[in-house]
Amino acid sequence: MCHGPHFRRTLTRVSDSPHIFAARLVGAAIFDPIGDSVGVVRDLVILIRAVGGYQVVGMVVEVPGRRRVFMPMTRVTSISAGQVITTGLINLRRFEQRTLEQLAMGDLLDRKVDLRDGSGQATIEDIGIHQRRGDWYMDQLFVRRIEPGHSRLSLRRRGSTMIVSADAVSGLSADAHTQGAALLLASYEGMHPADLADALGTLSTGRRAQVAAALDNERLADVMEELPEDSQVAILLGLPAARAADVLESMQPDDAADLLGALPEGKAEALLQLVEPDEASDIRQLLIYDEDTAGGLMTTLPVILGPETPVGMALAQIRRKDLTPALASLVFVTRPPQETPTGRFLGVVHFQRLLREPPATAIGTLLDKEASFVDATAPLGRVARVLAAYDALCLPVLDDQRRLLGVISVDDVLDHLLPEDWRESHSEGVEDWSTDTATSENDGAESTGGTP
Repeated sequence: MCHGPHFRRTLTRVSDSPHIFAARLVGAAIFDPIGDSVGVVRDLVILIRAVGGYQVVGMVVEVPGRRRVFMPMTRVTSISAGQVITTGLINLRRFEQRTLEQLAMGDLLDRKVDLRDGSGQATIEDIGIHQRRGDWYMDQLFVRRIEPGHSRLSLRRRGSTMIVSADAVSGLSADAHTQGAALLLASYEGMHPADLADALGTLSTGRRAQVAAALDNERLADVMEELPEDSQVAILLGLPAARAADVLESMQPDDAADLLGALPEGKAEALLQLVEPDEASDIRQLLIYDEDTAGGLMTTLPVILGPETPVGMALAQIRRKDLTPALASLVFVTRPPQETPTGRFLGVVHFQRLLREPPATAIGTLLDKEASFVDATAPLGRVARVLAAYDALCLPVLDDQRRLLGVISVDDVLDHLLPEDWRESHSEGVEDWSTDTATSENDGAESTGGTP
């Protein structure tokens, strides 16, 4: 974002000292004093007080393993173009936002504010910070005026932009009900769903709901599948019923069934009534099984083809974007019908075998007929043991007539074997510097939020 001289129109006098804008700082690399990479800046934590200004108390830092932690500004020794230098001391307890704290990108970006001179309203598009007597403060805002009668569908310019003092506006500490999410979503563009889910975890409940409401159905469904169950439930219940049903349709049936199983029975049934019949049928099929059985773990949407299908067509099917790598590793071959529950299960074809054969070859001639399987009532422990014993990425679930009911992938098993809070727990293999910071007198107060 360019903040050229023609934008420097102010309502009140602001400091002439150099400022750093949040949109430019987010994504900057963080280094320790000897030049080793520590992490990446993801947000700024601002303490908003009635008296005392808007102090920047720390940064939300993404360290290896996608973990987001708090780094106090007292650890920052310098900020320059594209990089931040620190003392090297970082506590790796996960960041938790505290009362009176606002996130520059997560909470203030897109916020609608009133201009104190009475000239109207504006939306915040960036935030300027600078250092004063050793502390960092937010005292400039890059805003865009809201023109009276403006329609979001208009292709004309939305309003003039300007830099104003943070004291020249009201509404910074108000509830975020007047806030949009377009600019914040733009900063999340291109993120893997798991990374976006982690980013949403640092937002307040209300802001997370706003961002979720602004995502399209498929993107939201992908992100929901990566969130802890309580966050999934909160987001789903915060959506209008029709939108919630659309999101459920976009989720994998097994994930949708798990989510509905966590809702009150009446609410789950009401949402299922709004889901398209075909998708609802798949979900209902999974809801009859206990969560920790093969039936509760399986998905009903693997790649299922007939034995006469040529190799070229099978390869096209496993290229589908909606398939996980595990599900794309195998083609399941059955007699008609090819929708679950299928006709008689014949075997599987490994994608590596498909790559070695001519495109016109019928996949029925390439079958691995010795593939292991389980029945729908098999407990989680047995499923895990079979996957491990045969080094399998996927496992077919068959009924007593050898019809394919669904497929269990190794990632679904891991989700259920790991502790419920595994997404929040310490990332495996990430170096923990918390013992280093324990020697600092104030670290206990500063480690998870910005307010001592």
